[in-house]
Amino acid sequence: MNTLIIYAHPEPQSFNAAMKQRAVDTLAARGHEVVVSDLYAMKFNPVAGPGDTTQPVDNSYFHLQIEQAAALLNSTSSSDIRTEQEKVRRAELLIFQFPMWWYSVPAIMKGWIDRVLSYGFAYGGGASLQGKRALIATTTGGPEHSYQPDIRGSVDLLLKHLTDGVFGLCGMEALSPFIVYAAARSSDVQRKAALDEYEKVLLKLIEE
Repeated sequence: MNTLIIYAHPEPQSFNAAMKQRAVDTLAARGHEVVVSDLYAMKFNPVAGPGDTTQPVDNSYFHLQIEQAAALLNSTSSSDIRTEQEKVRRAELLIFQFPMWWYSVPAIMKGWIDRVLSYGFAYGGGASLQGKRALIATTTGGPEHSYQPDIRGSVDLLLKHLTDGVFGLCGMEALSPFIVYAAARSSDVQRKAALDEYEKVLLKLIEE
């Protein structure tokens, strides 16, 4: 199983980094190919704009979807987009590893979605990433009881913009998110238990 981990955390010693590494170790040890896009380490440009194509269709007015479709058709996408899209093409499983900031992904990951899952490549005009699976692996700042419908809203609702609005629109199967609540407040024992549980989830994916 070819796996692409889109990883967004600025701190290499973070628990998100530990989750990313556990996924790499678990899958690679069983002969699966794993590629990591470490967005902060790559200094990935998250801003979609005219620089995303080397030959814009219209220099007087920038229309994102039109330019994305034309760049894909004419092979004029910027080199960083082409590189990431090739990773996506090869992947059967995409893992989005990130800390939940403001109930969403860090800006650098949102920019990856904006630029890489482009019109004509991942959705629109008959394009689709059907057959691929997408897994959210995330941490929260607050404890689990904070994420209830009558408080901040359920996590399923908070992540719906990804599971439905991104994965679903692109034709990918959205897997059940793996969430570690209040990771920064957890003990070493709790963190180890969470990593072990995450490994079990990954092993189950392999079996399936």
